[in-house]
Amino acid sequence: MIPKYQYGDAVRVTRNIRNDGTYPGRDKGELLIRRGSVGYVRDVGTFLQDQLIYTVDYMESGLMVGCREQELQPESDPWIPTRFEFHDRVTPTVTLAVDGEVIASPGDGGEIEKVLREEEGGPLYHVRFNGRVLLVAENSLEPLAREERV
Repeated sequence: MIPKYQYGDAVRVTRNIRNDGTYPGRDKGELLIRRGSVGYVRDVGTFLQDQLIYTVDYMESGLMVGCREQELQPESDPWIPTRFEFHDRVTPTVTLAVDGEVIASPGDGGEIEKVLREEEGGPLYHVRFNGRVLLVAENSLEPLAREERV
């Protein structure tokens, strides 16, 4: 495994980083670093011998956290903000169908499986609705109301 980033490289995190229970002094699930934040690589290590983990210093917040390579992009790359991220619960604003078969209607819950920031007409999302994964434009989604998140 050859690291993509080296000590001192400026990187941007592409998803919110929450405490998974391993960050001391913070509650589990607490937001540590907001997506789009820029930090600097301080160390590169491995996890389970098959994943590169970068220790990234987010100086603005005073935190250093471990990030997987796929959660980072060079700071110099364009940043495309999105309304949703991986695992967010959403509902369509329009009826979604494939070959005339309705897959999801407004009010139905779905979950973001992948964020495609750089797609033409994007951002776009892979969203799982009723066991099916659909490619959905951001303007066709809204957050699922909390009381509907059962």
